[in-house]
Amino acid sequence: MTTARLYRTVRLIRRFEERAIEFVRSGEIVGGIHPYVGQEAIATGVCAALRESDVLTSTHRGHGHVLARGVDPARLFAELMGRESGLNKGRGGSMHAADFSLGILGANAIVGAAGSIATGAAWAHRRQGRDTVAVTFFGDGAMNEGMLLEAFNLAALWRVPVIFVCENNGYATTMPVASAVAGSISGRARAFGIPAFTIDGQDPEKVLAATSSAVDRARAGKGPTFLECTTYRFDAHHTFEHRTRLTYRSTEEVSAGRSRDPVEIQGARLTAAEREQLDAEVEALLDAAAGIALGSAHPDPAAALEYLYASPEVMR
Repeated sequence: MTTARLYRTVRLIRRFEERAIEFVRSGEIVGGIHPYVGQEAIATGVCAALRESDVLTSTHRGHGHVLARGVDPARLFAELMGRESGLNKGRGGSMHAADFSLGILGANAIVGAAGSIATGAAWAHRRQGRDTVAVTFFGDGAMNEGMLLEAFNLAALWRVPVIFVCENNGYATTMPVASAVAGSISGRARAFGIPAFTIDGQDPEKVLAATSSAVDRARAGKGPTFLECTTYRFDAHHTFEHRTRLTYRSTEEVSAGRSRDPVEIQGARLTAAEREQLDAEVEALLDAAAGIALGSAHPDPAAALEYLYASPEVMR
């Protein structure tokens, strides 16, 4: 993955999220979103280390993960808007994006739940003789969820080729991590015998290097790795904060967090001309994507019960 491609991905995620916030404000996206602004380097670096045959699971703050994996921005915009051309025909919305063709087994609104799905998927692929690696993303708040700890246990016990990526942005919604997690986050994984590393989650190249090592280890049959990516969420936990104006973070803290911007860190590795060209490409792509999404039809209410069951029959 070249320096330019890493920059293009962090820039794409940033501008997609900023535009999505605008669509929330205009009412095109109903119900709001959990912005990924500030955490783009993690999705970018992790997904750059994967093969097309690998799989991932995501979180309620998952737009960046699926974009870094290669999802069409037009289909993601349409999904957020509840349109028929969306990834899941407008039925999943912001927190449930999935695309099996890209190995995206789904984002998950239940904190920590996707870790078990990724562990099971990686185990199943290995049982079938494949060298597929699974990655699962989650936040620091998931470290207190039993289902995730159970996934750690089985992954370590069975040497499952799964990479656990904790995006530690310092808060579980509004609760500081120091008030919620006893001991250390990486220490939780080490307790299960899983190699655990704390890395700079604001630098996509450092994330890529750490993930590449974890992927190599998993493919070699050596089992899981845990990566704690320290990061900072620049925007709200959820866009409802734009109205409620919660004050759990000071202006000074947010300003300090913004001082290490993944877009600027990666952008500094390019020339001004290279950045300008890539920025223009991203804007043109998102202009077209937004137009496609806005022009897409809403699902027919009469088809609301379709796709709920594995059987093609519709329960009425």
